[in-house]
Formats: sequence, structure tokens, C-alpha cells
Amino acid sequence: MIRPGQPTIGMVSLGCPKALVDSERILTRLRAEGYAISPDYKGADAVIVNTCGFLDSAKAESLEAIGEALAENGRVIVTGCLGAEPEYITGAHPKVLAVTGPHQYEAVLDAVHKAVPAKPDPFIDLLPASAVSLTPRHYSYLKISEGCNHKCKFCIIPDMRGLLQSRPAHAILREAEKLVENGVRELLVISQDTSAYGVDRKHDLSPWKGGEVRAHITDLARAMGHLGGDTKPWVRLHYVYPYPHVRQLIPLMAEGLILPYLDIPFQHADPGVLKRMARPAAAAKTLDEIAAWRAVCPDITLRSTFIVGYPGETEAEFQTLLDWMDEAQLDRVGCFQYENVAGARSNDLPDHVPDEVKQNRWDRFMEKAQAISEAKLAAKVGNTIQVIVDEVDDEGATCRTKSDAPEIDGNLFIDEDFEGLKPGDMVTVTVEEAGEYDLWGQRV
Repeated sequence: MIRPGQPTIGMVSLGCPKALVDSERILTRLRAEGYAISPDYKGADAVIVNTCGFLDSAKAESLEAIGEALAENGRVIVTGCLGAEPEYITGAHPKVLAVTGPHQYEAVLDAVHKAVPAKPDPFIDLLPASAVSLTPRHYSYLKISEGCNHKCKFCIIPDMRGLLQSRPAHAILREAEKLVENGVRELLVISQDTSAYGVDRKHDLSPWKGGEVRAHITDLARAMGHLGGDTKPWVRLHYVYPYPHVRQLIPLMAEGLILPYLDIPFQHADPGVLKRMARPAAAAKTLDEIAAWRAVCPDITLRSTFIVGYPGETEAEFQTLLDWMDEAQLDRVGCFQYENVAGARSNDLPDHVPDEVKQNRWDRFMEKAQAISEAKLAAKVGNTIQVIVDEVDDEGATCRTKSDAPEIDGNLFIDEDFEGLKPGDMVTVTVEEAGEYDLWGQRV
């Protein structure tokens, strides 16, 4: 509830879950300083737009969101990845109040203070605020590091967000423990490069629960898997780069400490394309790794993203990718058509692929990925599995299996005997029907 005279701030958060975490942190700091959070433009004294700047299409979406906020409210502060290019923003929208770059929390707060001075009530505000969450209460993103040490030619994230900076292990675990105590049933571990966690810290030790924990993704995942006691949360790993040490995570999945789910951005399978991307060209070895993971944990779900139409990609190289997909049989797949990004080294590569060829290859890739997904889901009919409930309405409950991350993967729908279910409940269902990306089930 907003009290009379209390300054209010609105927030528009675009882009990836990592940006969403940044938005949550900004709002948490502002609420601790006495600001109210407005759910709409009209009720806000100013609006923060947290932008995405990874692709030209994302930049266009960010500029459109800034323009909408200016039209609806008029007082706009811009932050996020596109904020690394302030002239690009002010050139299109000269009336914005301020522009700050990604994860520059203090600069954003300074801009808010200048635009809308704080008026804290000392009896209510200036106390440690409970964190503002922009996700449903039963799951939460947990950022373990910022930045990236890779130099992929199509990517400008290291330029925007800097090199890898890992958080101390005990700080991450404390945050995870607090989230679980507050009712979070699923922790979604994110960063730019999750498997590189702790490299910059030389995998240093932190005190934890009367012992020590190492700043290494394996140790961190194991410690998270022991949180919560009887209400043990699901722990889902995103953006895991396929280093050899990733195989150490698979036994933790087989034990049930973390979800049997890996989100690994392979990007392509042809060695020539991977070399031009400046990524490790080890597609054949990757197939061996996938086979080894499945041998240890047969239930593992593999999600990945790919780029088609990368500069110089030949029809033969694209066919190598399709053949690799037949071998790898990945469970969840996303695909992008290559786009030039201002500042990316791939822009200068020769032999850019025509748009109509990129579209054709995307269509063919997605047709194959969809067929694989449909067959894998059909094989689950008759299985009894655990699901988490995301939403409940008059028609049924929308749930997710352990194989489905929120927003990006599929759902399992319960349309009978769903009365009394609420978001965050974990229930057992028998799968009765399968589609291309979704399942339908009956409660056991």
C-alpha cells in the first residue's frame, strides 16, 4: 500500500533472467530507501527501463519500450545492457533522464535520487527490506557470477558486462537458504557461464555450516542439493558451458541432489563453423560426453540453443548440424538466425548468408527439433512423474516437469481433479497424452 506523499518508481524489465535479477536488486534497494513500487506507468513518479542489447532485434525492442515509457509517463531512466551504448539511446530518445550500463546499481540509484528524491519514513523504511521478486513466489533465479571470459565472435557480453566475476560461495548459499526458507521450491542457477564459476576466485574456500565450501560449480550444486531438509528445492542449472568437469555434476543428478537437467549452449556442431565462432570445435567429443552423461543419469534432460546462418555457413556445414541433431537427440532446443551485433567481430567475417537461406535453414532445423521433441514426449505417456504447479485457474492447473524450465520449455496440464492445488505445490501425475512440446496428465 502506498502512503500519501511516498515516491513511487515503475520498472520495465527486458531480456534474460540475469537482467531480471538485476531489476529485482534495484527494486529491493529502492524499497529499503522508502520508495513504493508502482505496477503501472500512471502511478509512478519515474520509470526505470532495464534494457537488452544482445541482438539488433533486442535493441529495437528496448528502444520501443523506452519510447512507450516516455509516452505513458515521461520520466524515464534507462539501465541494462543497451545502456553500454548511451549515445545510441539518447540519439533515439533524447528526453530520457539518465542512462546507466549493466549491473551499475549505484548509478541507477543516483539517477533515481536525482529524479525523484527519497522521502523515507524512519519508523517504516530504512530497514533491511525483504527482496523484491519479479517471479512467482515458488521459484527464483539465483545469479552466481557476472561477466564472461570467452571471446565468441558473435557475442559482445564481455564488452557489456566485463570478465567473469564470481560471488563468494557462502554468499550464494546464504541467499539460496533464505529463498528456500521463504517458500521458494525451485532455484534456477544462472550466470553468463555457470560452469566457469569460481575460476576467477581460484576456487577459494568459504566457511559454511561449520565447515568449508569451495567456489566451484560442483561443490556449490552439492551444497544447494542439501538445503531445505524435507522441503528440498529443485535446483536447475542454466548456461552450463560444456567443460570436461561438467561430467562431475551428473552423479549429483543421479543421486537426486540437483535436477537431471543441463542447459548447454552448443551453438553449432560443425567444426568449421565452431572455429569461425571462436568456440571449441569438438562436436564428435560432445556426442561422446552426452552418451557418458546418459550412461550415468538416463533421465537427464538436455536443453541447448543453436545459431543457423552464421557467416560462411555452407549447406554441407548446416547438414552436419542436422546429422548431429539426429545423433544427439536433445530434449529441448532453441534456434536463432544469425544477426550482426554492433561491436561483434563476426560482423567482419566474409560470406554472410542471405536472409532467405537463413530462414530456410531455421525452418528445417526447427522441423527436426520439433520431431525429436514430439517423439521424446510421446515416450513419456504412461510414466508417473513429479511436477510443480505454476498456475491454477477455472480450467485446470499448469505445471512443469523436472525437464521443463519456466518460460522457455513446455508444460504439463492437469484438467481434472485440480481443485485445491496452488502454485508451488509438488504433485505426482501419470502422463496420459503428449503433444509437440507439452504433456497432459492425471493426478495419482
